[in-house]
Amino acid sequence: MANNNKLAVVTGGTTGIGKGISLRLAEAGWKVAVNNLEAESESARALQSEVEALGQNLYFAPCDVGDSRSVDRFYQGVVDHFQQAPDLLVNNAGVQTWAPLLELNEDDWDRVIRTNLKGCFLNTQRVARLMVEAGVPGSIVNIGSGCNKLAFPRLVDYAASKGGIEMLTKTSAVELGEYGIRVNCVAPGGILIERTEREAPDYAAAWSAITPLGRVGYARDIADAVLFLADAKASFISGQTLWVDGGAFSKANWPYAKTEETVPDLAQGEVADS
Repeated sequence: MANNNKLAVVTGGTTGIGKGISLRLAEAGWKVAVNNLEAESESARALQSEVEALGQNLYFAPCDVGDSRSVDRFYQGVVDHFQQAPDLLVNNAGVQTWAPLLELNEDDWDRVIRTNLKGCFLNTQRVARLMVEAGVPGSIVNIGSGCNKLAFPRLVDYAASKGGIEMLTKTSAVELGEYGIRVNCVAPGGILIERTEREAPDYAAAWSAITPLGRVGYARDIADAVLFLADAKASFISGQTLWVDGGAFSKANWPYAKTEETVPDLAQGEVADS
């Protein structure tokens, strides 16, 4: 494990995809700061043990990513602890609700937008200010979703927040480029974590069946993409969305089966309407 003396912040970094990203960064030699909403967090203590076993330094503090005062307190603690500005921010914190548009509760809409989209904005702004002040040519990676591209049923608030993150990524990349700060988005496909497995016991099989690569994704797949975008190898990549989905969201909703006899038979030389 190389010690690169760089510092990464992962919001919502103690469980699920966030935990996978935090561990992968620590494994690669990064110092890591994480947060979640809970002041007393069993998941944070478990992550602390795993990161320390890798010989790396972890800072944890509770933070409401949608509240500017809470975000300010968190970053003051990060800077005080490490005595340096972050080199990488991963905006991973997010919540999800399930309801049809006509039944969606206003409070759920507000909570999802506040956490997912406003939280991404507040953390991006605060970290970018620290990077500019310190002269750090840093990287910001926002965690998106298939909802960046496609309309999923019963996820109107979540889809709106992730679509907003897509455009926030591009706008931030344009405005922060002059400071050497790159901003990109990683959009996961079907990723098997504790939450998705708990919500749908057939999750892996269901997503494997519709994914061209024929398998479900894992937190490490997302973490490796984040690590690449944070690396100097990606130094000319900004404002982009990297789909880590096994091809799932590039696949058309094709109405014909694979067998040749079910595909429309065009006469030789005939040109289909485009």
